[in-house]
Amino acid sequence: MSGKLRRFGPPLLLISPSLLLIGVFIYGLMGQNLWMSMTDNHSAAQANGRKPISFVGLENYIELFGTEAFRHSMANLLLFTAAFLIGAMVMGFLWAWLLERPLPGGRFFQTVYLFPMAISFVASGVVWRWLLNSNQGDKASGLNRLFQMVGLDFLQNPWWNNITFGILAIALPAIWQLSGYVMALFLAGFRGVPDELREAARMDGATELQMYRLVIFPQLTPVVMSALVIIAHMSLKSFDLIMSISKPANYQTKVPAVDMFLFKSSYDYANSAAVGTILLAVVAVLIVPYLINQYRESRR
Repeated sequence: MSGKLRRFGPPLLLISPSLLLIGVFIYGLMGQNLWMSMTDNHSAAQANGRKPISFVGLENYIELFGTEAFRHSMANLLLFTAAFLIGAMVMGFLWAWLLERPLPGGRFFQTVYLFPMAISFVASGVVWRWLLNSNQGDKASGLNRLFQMVGLDFLQNPWWNNITFGILAIALPAIWQLSGYVMALFLAGFRGVPDELREAARMDGATELQMYRLVIFPQLTPVVMSALVIIAHMSLKSFDLIMSISKPANYQTKVPAVDMFLFKSSYDYANSAAVGTILLAVVAVLIVPYLINQYRESRR
């Protein structure tokens, strides 16, 4: 016993402050949030301790999914995530594919494509709010005004004010801002493929398309998985960009993160915590399998 204590004691002592902080401020608060989501804490009086709080189990979750407004928010989240993922992955891959080969000014374009990532979602949201202005005709501005000036009036639309697909307009600035990051990941993946593999493929008579499809693309699987997880994770918790463009929160652009904020603003802490727990569960469904796969890969 004393031997094990001497062996494992100092390392455990070294990491114990971090374990304590993680246990209290991450898992402890997650547990507190889960408990709050199962109470009837829906008013300021209960939040301030003037009325008792009772345990109601899964009642808040059942009521949330039973409302059309929250189902609409979840549908918006799925649309936003799908558009964000596909757009950022396609644009990032195309930019990386073009910049992989030596081009004049390649470094300049890499910097230009990466620059949006350095801007906060709030700052870019203010600019995109003007670009995606829904006014048309004589009052048109932003992109609608541009379409009007170049004779493409048929492309004018209400953007994020569209009651059915308004959330897809919010995906445009998100794609613009994160495509450069995906480009950097793919570019690193392209340049990580050994030149010997490319030369061997060419010597075997493979065309450029065959070389990419059979040699290079299989090498990019870890990059694709990392990009998918990161983009999906960011889309699920999107709040600042949406609120910056469509503030005050509109029905057509509502997502669960916005619902969580609105519930909290009205002292409905129970429903706010329930929405947060639902988002955590969705993120876990995406992240945990990826982490398990990474762990298995590292053990081989």
